[in-house]
Amino acid sequence: MTKDRAIAEQVIAIIAEQAMRAPGDVTAADSLQDLGIDSLGVVECIFQIEETFDVAVPFNANNPEESAFDISTVGSVIAEVEKLVAQQRG
Repeated sequence: MTKDRAIAEQVIAIIAEQAMRAPGDVTAADSLQDLGIDSLGVVECIFQIEETFDVAVPFNANNPEESAFDISTVGSVIAEVEKLVAQQRG
């Protein structure tokens, strides 16, 4: 398994847990809203991502539309986490 695939699987697991779904029921095309994740759930996902990957997510919970972290779909969250992890590795 590649590192990027491992990242994707971990992000999906975090989002699936918050959505109370099996990871296999979550696809990259799903939006967090479609999965039933509300704003508090999004913040909890962000905290879990930060803890799991030891990164600082540039996310403004008060104004998510202006955040530098794209949460529009599961796939976009995965891509953002991959970028943060790559930056961290230098």
